[in-house]
Amino acid sequence: MPETVFDLIVVGSGMAGLSAARRASSRGVSTALFEQSMYGGLIINVNELDGSIAGAGAGIASQAMSDALEAGACSIEERVVDMEASEDGFTVRSEAGGTCHARTLVIASGASLKQLGIPGETALESRGVSHCADCDGPLFADRDVVVVGGGDSALQSALVLASFCRTVYLVHRRDTLRGKSSLANAVLSSGRIRVLWNSCVESLIGEAQLSAAVIRDLASGTSHELECAGIFPFIGLEPNAGFVLNRARRGSNGALETDSGLCTSVPGLFAAGAVRSGNGGTLEDAIVDGQRAADSAILHLRRTWRKHTTA
Repeated sequence: MPETVFDLIVVGSGMAGLSAARRASSRGVSTALFEQSMYGGLIINVNELDGSIAGAGAGIASQAMSDALEAGACSIEERVVDMEASEDGFTVRSEAGGTCHARTLVIASGASLKQLGIPGETALESRGVSHCADCDGPLFADRDVVVVGGGDSALQSALVLASFCRTVYLVHRRDTLRGKSSLANAVLSSGRIRVLWNSCVESLIGEAQLSAAVIRDLASGTSHELECAGIFPFIGLEPNAGFVLNRARRGSNGALETDSGLCTSVPGLFAAGAVRSGNGGTLEDAIVDGQRAADSAILHLRRTWRKHTTA
């Protein structure tokens, strides 16, 4: 990628990033949109979304990407690995070695699913360890699988897998589910889902493929092997903010702290979506975040332009 200059760089093309890029581009701001892999973020793994925005996650993401490109955003399919700040803006560096400069920057790099951090997890990734029930569920037809977690994502995934698998073991550290009551009731009433309360997964067993998970009962302290063909961890998210300037303040979980205008502690550097502290976590929240961050970035551009022209 040759060195290029824009008014605004948006890092991440999840729903927050796509929303920001569309908003800024539609207002005449030259915008570069960086994404390392698939646009849409985590929602592309969701088969059906409900709420005020309903439909298949992949379809919603595809429409949002089309809208951003039609508005004039420039898509750059490279992963940002580093960034620098200067008096006239920011420079980002991609994994391929290219650089791109802009006067303002919106970090919308989202968050990644947390790993269990147990023996065997990394070695068995994509060999039984999966993060998308809709994508991989058919691969485990008539077999036993494990889902880890008690929130909405875990419950939704367990229900999806129950339509394919013989038995879905839902491993949860607590004695109550944290997800929506409608999802919890559906899980508890399913004849194919068995909840293992007050339990955790200690390690995974398998060579070429996952063959079993070691489950620990947190109340008794005892452990046992549970034969399974697949495991789906949904235990929370980690903000993708490792490349962001160290002087940008972060919350306890590493998310970027922002003010009411979604500006970080670095002037001209904004954050939107799951990467920022205080984000609501819903699809609607991500879209609104992107719009607010773009509006604030545009205001910052106008202020700095006036300051420059009157100097």
